[in-house]
Amino acid sequence: MTSSLLRPRGRARTASGGPSGGMPVGAAPEGSAAPTRILDWRDPRVAALVRELGATSGHPADGGPADPVDPARQIEALHRAHAWIAAAVRPVYSVQDERPVSEVLRRGRGSCSQRLAVLEAVARAYGVPTRVRGLLVDGTFWYPRFPRLRRIVPDQVLLAWPEFRLGSPAGAGGAPAPWLTVSQLLGGMRPGGGEQGGARGGGFTNAGSETLFEALSRTAIDWDAAPAACPGTGPGAGAACDLSAYVLSDLGHYDSRDELFARHGQTLCGLARLVAEPVLGRRGAA
Repeated sequence: MTSSLLRPRGRARTASGGPSGGMPVGAAPEGSAAPTRILDWRDPRVAALVRELGATSGHPADGGPADPVDPARQIEALHRAHAWIAAAVRPVYSVQDERPVSEVLRRGRGSCSQRLAVLEAVARAYGVPTRVRGLLVDGTFWYPRFPRLRRIVPDQVLLAWPEFRLGSPAGAGGAPAPWLTVSQLLGGMRPGGGEQGGARGGGFTNAGSETLFEALSRTAIDWDAAPAACPGTGPGAGAACDLSAYVLSDLGHYDSRDELFARHGQTLCGLARLVAEPVLGRRGAA
């Protein structure tokens, strides 16, 4: 009973141009550490957060090291950033996916998408290139959150799933450093599938008080049914974090979430966002 009426009109939400979505055939998004309208890490609020996390900008444009830094230090810094965001930015159901990170920090609340954007902005301030993968997720995934409002849950939700390139853009022998999904970065999954040693299992079903953003630090979030990707603590527990059945379409990779939303629009049309945001933007999600 999801609704297609709230979806932006005139958007052909299918991957095009080759395996990388909006890129020409044979090309792949390189990502970037540059600020964007959404990932406005040069804003004083974001800069203050970076300082509070105990690091200065690692971006070469700000006097950071031009040579590769230790990926382990970058991972540690981004783990601290994730923990800070989870504790300090209250989870709500905001539907304004294009809200700048500085404004999310000013409000002190944000959706999972907005809080992931904060993590991306901090990463770029450290000099870590990021990009996103566009996924269309079945709206029924959010039924447990809105049991009495299923008729107005959008039939498809546009998800910007971040990826990070740590250390050098080119590793030993000139080979590009691998991209890590946010789930791999925060410890739930290894590249290619499999559980990281420090992760705590149990899966994620979207049915409890924990949000997708918080769950990333303790379990795999798998949109591709990677073999052995989902840890579990009991019968059937592992399957709870295999979310591939909810993926309606893979829109490919984009250099930034700004580019993804510019091409495919946000989850809701402008009028729906205008009506829903004053209520959902304050409604606690946890």
